Amino acid sequence: MFTKNQFFFFFFLLFLKLSASSDDDFIFNGFSGANLNREGVASITSDGLLQLTNRTQNKKGYGFYPSPLQFKSSSGKVLSFSSTFVFGILPEVPYLGGNGIVFVISKTTDFSDATASQFFGLFNDRNNGNATNHVFGVELDTVLNPEFQDINNNHVGIDINSLDSYNSTSAGYYDDSSGSFQNLTLISNKEMQVWVDFDGEKNELNVTLSPIGMTKPKKPLLSSIVDLSSLMLDEMYVGFSSTNGGFHTSHYVLGWSFKMNGEARALDYTKLPKLPVISTKGISKAFAIWLPISVVLFILLIISAIVMIRRRRKFAELLEDWELQYGPHRFSYKDLYKSTKGFKEKELLGAGGFGKVYKGVLPNSKLEVAVKKVSHESRQGMKQFVAEIVSIGQLRHRNLVQLLGYCRRRGELLLVYDFMPNGSLDKFLYDGAQPTLNWAQRFRIIKGVASGLLYLHEDWEQVVVHRDIKASNVLLDSELNGRLGDFGLARLYDHGTDPQTTHIVGTMGYLAPELSRTGKATTATDVFAFGAFLLEVVCGRRPVELNLDLEEQLLIGWVLMSWQRGHILETRDVSLGDEYCDYEVELVELVLKLGLLCSNPMAAARPSMRQVVQYLEGDLALPELPAGYVSCATPSPSEGFDKSFCSSVSSLSSLSGGR
Repeated sequence: MFTKNQFFFFFFLLFLKLSASSDDDFIFNGFSGANLNREGVASITSDGLLQLTNRTQNKKGYGFYPSPLQFKSSSGKVLSFSSTFVFGILPEVPYLGGNGIVFVISKTTDFSDATASQFFGLFNDRNNGNATNHVFGVELDTVLNPEFQDINNNHVGIDINSLDSYNSTSAGYYDDSSGSFQNLTLISNKEMQVWVDFDGEKNELNVTLSPIGMTKPKKPLLSSIVDLSSLMLDEMYVGFSSTNGGFHTSHYVLGWSFKMNGEARALDYTKLPKLPVISTKGISKAFAIWLPISVVLFILLIISAIVMIRRRRKFAELLEDWELQYGPHRFSYKDLYKSTKGFKEKELLGAGGFGKVYKGVLPNSKLEVAVKKVSHESRQGMKQFVAEIVSIGQLRHRNLVQLLGYCRRRGELLLVYDFMPNGSLDKFLYDGAQPTLNWAQRFRIIKGVASGLLYLHEDWEQVVVHRDIKASNVLLDSELNGRLGDFGLARLYDHGTDPQTTHIVGTMGYLAPELSRTGKATTATDVFAFGAFLLEVVCGRRPVELNLDLEEQLLIGWVLMSWQRGHILETRDVSLGDEYCDYEVELVELVLKLGLLCSNPMAAARPSMRQVVQYLEGDLALPELPAGYVSCATPSPSEGFDKSFCSSVSSLSSLSGGR
């Protein structure tokens, strides 16, 4: 028999257990007054929306249930769980969102070391893929990141300790009546619902997606057998993570339901808050009434319009019928003029042979942009040139500067790019006013540019040859990630076809020797320029410096001679210092040798960009440079840059195993 005190103690323990179990089943039909653990820029709006990110670039936002939940039984078996939530993604610029939302189960809510942008605020480039992360996620991804093997820029994926998804598929749902697949666009400004169901007995995970208001589709979007026993700890946190990358995007969760060992309760759609909308003003009713009944007002309106046109003559643009098809890719000159404060000198970011670049803030969206003014003549080829610009504007990669659109006015062509706050890489290499980049930062930039160039050469629907790869055309975002920019020299052609012969363009020191003979810019000539870029970043000096001793004037030749003498590491930038771990020394030497490999005078012996990325990632061993390798890739400055020379070339075919 229990004593009175024992009975009350037993009742108290039972009460605590029942109270704790209530945490295993919760529902939020809107988040007004909700007790959530919010971090980063996450907030709860006055309407009850959980806003994970606002329209600030490269920010992280988290919303977690405040108490950890029990995810394992006393025997160590992973318990079943079920969750459903309604979300909405609102990009400031239509169809340019980033990066998406992740439903997260994690051992911790502290992600202070995680990187924003493509890492969703969950990992960084050092711990992505580590088994010690203990992070499970279902990602709603709106940006294509080839480094994570993303299938496209609109997909749902299952993540296990890594953003290299365990399984993924395009966003959509299966219609119950026909069984057909229906596409959904995650950044369509519309509410959508997700169901995540895990069966602990079968180790079966199902993820289902649909527009809001539909009955849950019978066939899940993703269904996978997943062993979570090593990932799940006894207690884990559940919630959401989001980052908006370089594009101004707001990510919202409208409602959320969760349950352990059972099916999550259905959300009440009538109680969910509404996504914010941008209303447009209709035509004035007064104007509609006055116009047909007042000739005088009509005349006054005509006169006013004439006066206004005269006052705005400076905003006159070239607009031909064929340009109407490009729609949102065309900006008005008036908006660009206002955004740059009249193209004033204090807004000037830089100038080069192809024009001046100004910083601007678009008047309506407040989006920061870079506006490049290029001189042009109205000619027959302009239609094709603008078509190429619009095509390039469809490129989507985190290591490319986004080309947002264009404007034509009189003798000017204005190109509008995403703004990069840290400017170009060459300023960090050569401008003493900028802080010195350490090796880890330089190596990350190198890998980023390589990834972007691989996307241009092989992973997009057309081959894009950049034709002017150099440090001044690599821009750095707020996190010092490298982005390849300035596509003013780029040319498009279909996969499997030869590019048309054109006049030689590019920059001295980066030009492949075959250009002077054929005039053809190819992916191989891009690889040659990338090789010069690698040496430039590691050595901290330009490819050609005429003020040095003769044997050091050409960077490629100087590094080559140092390698032949067994002192290749002595060519590295002295500002990097001498404090390296063995791993970093190996990477420095690898990049220097890879620079020589890409600078091979024989185009067929250069590696492809896919091989280059594999070398940098350590997935492919770098071949040894042959003892007889002699660079004839860059001519002597005294010879000029319209012809090439070579003293000797031998054993070159083994350099990269061909292309």
